[in-house]
Amino acid sequence: MQRFSGSTVIVTGSSSGIGEAIARRFAGEGANVVLNSRSRDDLEKVAADLHDGRTLIVEGDVSSADFAKQLVAKTVDRFGGLDCLVNNAGTAAAGPLADAGDDDIDKVIDINVKGVMYLCRAAIPHLAKSGAPGGGAIVNTSSVSGTGGDWTMPIYNASKGAVTNLTRGLALQLGEQGIRVNAVCPSMTRTEMSAGIRDDEQLYEAFLRRIPLGRAGEPEDVAAVVAFLASEDARFVTGANLPVDGGVSASNGQPNFQAYQS
Repeated sequence: MQRFSGSTVIVTGSSSGIGEAIARRFAGEGANVVLNSRSRDDLEKVAADLHDGRTLIVEGDVSSADFAKQLVAKTVDRFGGLDCLVNNAGTAAAGPLADAGDDDIDKVIDINVKGVMYLCRAAIPHLAKSGAPGGGAIVNTSSVSGTGGDWTMPIYNASKGAVTNLTRGLALQLGEQGIRVNAVCPSMTRTEMSAGIRDDEQLYEAFLRRIPLGRAGEPEDVAAVVAFLASEDARFVTGANLPVDGGVSASNGQPNFQAYQS
């Protein structure tokens, strides 16, 4: 299946985990893929398995407004346009807000919120010119943590909640320009970011008990949904924050009564 043949996609945070899986999915479906993270060495390892003529590496920090402009400009210069922006780069923070330093707060907000805004702002004029069958598309990586609270992650909740509502607001604003804006909201996914949880057997089991499908997500699970949202198959879908969570968000938060009944 070559749904993105001739299309150009930027994938931020694509050196590992969900971002790498997204980049590989788009490349496998024929897209020109622009890889971005702060580590060129890691990006080169990903690019080594992709089509040379359809891959561009642009390392840098998405929390810089100037870099966001450069990333989009280099993409358009190389491939002649831009059809899809996948804002996947992100960072997490856990712990009491009362113990957080200014730098801790700034890092999460700068990457998770400002980075998404800066790149959307830079990309919109080019996405509006997209000739892709489904029109220009933005797909943001939010989180189930952007649709509800976590016990120990208020800063992360705030940042991903912003992405969730930014997705809605931009969908309303950009529809007239033919640009669709959606987000995926993953739960526990097997990436480097979740390694600390997965290494704690008791904690990991607690996470798995909250997932109706009984397993953690794989990066490829998320990548498949991102590709759908970017494709012509989703041409009438915009403003959606789609859970990719194994059923976690289907719960109202009350305990599993069935598990305690004899």
